[in-house]
Amino acid sequence: MEGLLFISGASLLLGMFAGLMAGLFGIGGGLIVVPILVFLFKAQGLPSHLIMLMAIATSLGTIIPTGFVSTFAHHRFGAVVWEKVKRLAAGILLGAAMGAWIAHMITPVLLRNLFIAYLLYVGIYMAVGKTPKPGTARVSPLIDAIVSLLIGLISALLGIGGGTMTVPYLVHSRYSMHNAVAIASACGLPIAIAGTVSYMIWGMQAVGLPQWSAGYVYIPSFIAVSLGGVLTAPLGARLAHKLPAHKLKRYFSVLIFIIAAKMIWY
Repeated sequence: MEGLLFISGASLLLGMFAGLMAGLFGIGGGLIVVPILVFLFKAQGLPSHLIMLMAIATSLGTIIPTGFVSTFAHHRFGAVVWEKVKRLAAGILLGAAMGAWIAHMITPVLLRNLFIAYLLYVGIYMAVGKTPKPGTARVSPLIDAIVSLLIGLISALLGIGGGTMTVPYLVHSRYSMHNAVAIASACGLPIAIAGTVSYMIWGMQAVGLPQWSAGYVYIPSFIAVSLGGVLTAPLGARLAHKLPAHKLKRYFSVLIFIIAAKMIWY
């Protein structure tokens, strides 16, 4: 019981921090949630072959409630272009299911290395401070299908909402940053739902699953991180309008590099 209380409390604090960072910087919580859950699950003595998979699956699950809240907020302001969301949804759903299957099939070491590579990419991206440049491309339904499939696959494979890929693609496709962020938020929902369900199914017969698991999803951390994120994400969004978020991104990138280094030697 002590272990359950510890990991639930730590997960609540993690969710609050991740929600704050997501609201402040506009990044997905998975960037923070996955690596910290890896450390927590290791400290709790979970089997090494399950740690990375369970961290990714649980992170995806937490995107569902936070994604609903975020999407509803964007919808109220009329920023979500639902026609575009519909065009991307099918590819995202299929890609997310494929990503969960690939994660289930590859080795934990390879999965961890893929996530470290993603951390380094985002850390560099934030340190440089680049923003997507408006494009003039008119993309065809075929391009949308291919890109959405890849976004869904990579996102589910890494336990993220996909905004770091979806937003630049949409801005390049002639959408304003305001609309791109709103559409990406809505697209995070099918990624999270399809990915989470797939991880639950593929993990049903996994050996060594801890109590309170639904496949690869660890329910206590899922509930606690979700609650923390929903509580603090709105605060982060408000702070983004008051603090020099552009400068803070560079400091935050240092944290990303530290987390990546810790994962290399965890």
